[in-house]
Amino acid sequence: MQTGSIGVKTENIFPVIKKFLYSENEIFLREIVSNAVDATNKLKTLASAGEFQGELGDLTIKVEIDKQKKTLTIRDNGIGMTSEEVDKYINQIAFSGATEFVEKFKTQTEAEAANIIGHFGLGFYSSFMVSNKVALITKSFRQTEEEKGVIWECDGSPEYTMNEIPKGTRGTDVILYISDDCEDFLEESKIRELLNKYCKFLSVPIQFGTKTVNEPIEGETDENGNQKTKSVEKPWIINDVAPLWKKSPSSIEDKEYDDFYHVLYPMNFETPLFHIHLNVDYPFNLTGILYFPKIKNRYEFQRNKIQLYCNEVFVTDSVEGILPEFLSMLHGVIDSPDIPLNVSRSFLQNDQNVKKISGYITKKVAEKLEELFKKDRAEYEKKWDDISVFIQYGMIADPKFFERAEKFMLFKDTDGKYYTIEEYKKLIEEKQKNKDNKLVYLYATDADEQYNNIENAKSKGYNVLLMDGILDSHLMSTFEQKFGDCSFARVDSASIDKLIEKEGDAKESKLNDEQKENIKKVFEEVIDKTSFNVEFSNLGEDDAPVEVIQNEWMRRMKDMSAMNGMSMWGTMPDSYTLMLNANNPVVAGLSDRSEEEQKDTIKKLYDLARLSKNLLKGKELNEFVKNSFEVMKK
Repeated sequence: MQTGSIGVKTENIFPVIKKFLYSENEIFLREIVSNAVDATNKLKTLASAGEFQGELGDLTIKVEIDKQKKTLTIRDNGIGMTSEEVDKYINQIAFSGATEFVEKFKTQTEAEAANIIGHFGLGFYSSFMVSNKVALITKSFRQTEEEKGVIWECDGSPEYTMNEIPKGTRGTDVILYISDDCEDFLEESKIRELLNKYCKFLSVPIQFGTKTVNEPIEGETDENGNQKTKSVEKPWIINDVAPLWKKSPSSIEDKEYDDFYHVLYPMNFETPLFHIHLNVDYPFNLTGILYFPKIKNRYEFQRNKIQLYCNEVFVTDSVEGILPEFLSMLHGVIDSPDIPLNVSRSFLQNDQNVKKISGYITKKVAEKLEELFKKDRAEYEKKWDDISVFIQYGMIADPKFFERAEKFMLFKDTDGKYYTIEEYKKLIEEKQKNKDNKLVYLYATDADEQYNNIENAKSKGYNVLLMDGILDSHLMSTFEQKFGDCSFARVDSASIDKLIEKEGDAKESKLNDEQKENIKKVFEEVIDKTSFNVEFSNLGEDDAPVEVIQNEWMRRMKDMSAMNGMSMWGTMPDSYTLMLNANNPVVAGLSDRSEEEQKDTIKKLYDLARLSKNLLKGKELNEFVKNSFEVMKK
């Protein structure tokens, strides 16, 4: 019998493991099963190198619960360990056998070497997060059948015991004596859930329990000629040892990609729009499949749907900070041995390999979108409403993605026609420039509500974009900052002539300054001065007498604040300008009327202007309707 203290410099390593190494105690199962997979893959490597001559046999890893003994066991038939190796790899936490193992097999490729690196060391000690005692029973593949194995036991203190124990076969059993406060890990449903979460695509079969299946009875049919079957208990293998992302893209049919999507997201019945298969081995190793999902609700972003793996071991589905935020709207799988497994998210965010991987994926996504656009523009335009939020998000958040997306980002006008950025510039550059020589992008946020303004603009030869998405306010500001030679104006934010006023367009007023001041005073007596201020403009006689205008910048700030959940602008009261057209006969004629007639006309103009913007409501709207009926009676 051997006793001793685990080779650690701190008095007790386990509180450190529990507090800092892992954020959730359920991660222990991932670590122990991953160790078993690594031990099995090491044996395969030794066999292929000719250093193991025996039969590999059944390499299935078994996970077993014993509620009576309160144990959870993970059993493999892998490489196993001698007592010297247990002492070296388990008792001396700071030393890992992985480096030595890879050094021995330098002839293997870098990717192959990465796949056989074990996690014995700190990963093994995650078992103490849920256990008050851990036993390890192991026997090396180098030992004969007659030789004994070794049992190592530890109760969570630095003290351990090691003894010889009869063990007929090679491999390792890790037995966790589950602590009272973690008894949920003795429930079959809980363990199955965790195995499905963390181990679903590991490369060695993992058995947990059995399941009943119906098998045909050879040569037997019922009276209707149907094949007879019998119920049989079979081992329940919980994982797919050859996940789709590890296969060559050229060997995979589109239907297989769609089917795999539903394996990843069984509750999502929508078929994804398209996919990107990632497969690169230099300057880092990365495989994976990313899907563009259909966004059902443009006001709800389904983030954190990408599953992050390291050598088929699930790490997290919260990639925020690891990948650019806009990429987190995609679905799918990313797998890379260059992403550290046992570290915090903050470490991942600053890891150089992770940054390179993030940049590569961003580039591949942009390339795929450009390829789809060039290959079949008509089909791409059909998908635009589903993918526009994602592309806009990327352009707003990532300057490099903006530059790439300029080639495939589309504007959509109120007639349902699509234009690239360059195409749209050419379309409007002749007519839609103001006196500062800036391009004016006219847009509508509600085609029905702003119908009259849209038609007015179109009658003058202008084009109007439909920008009714939640990110459009942000996108407009990004465009204005990026290009500098353009401005966006909502089609109802002022009269069209004012929005696209050119040098020499200014008209003379039919009212002098004194007349304007007198009319303004009467208006201010009638209107709500807390929400409206009065100004004059000199437009054409046929232009509207009064228009309600909301400051473009202020409205945009309020829209963006509302989306971001900020209160600085969102809680500010709405303020409007009541723009009076001094050249319209109705307004110009006010100066010749009595004060009572002025107030009556002004009240009607005020109500009509607010009604056109859906600002006349409640009691005032009811009175307006009644008064209108009275006028009709007369």
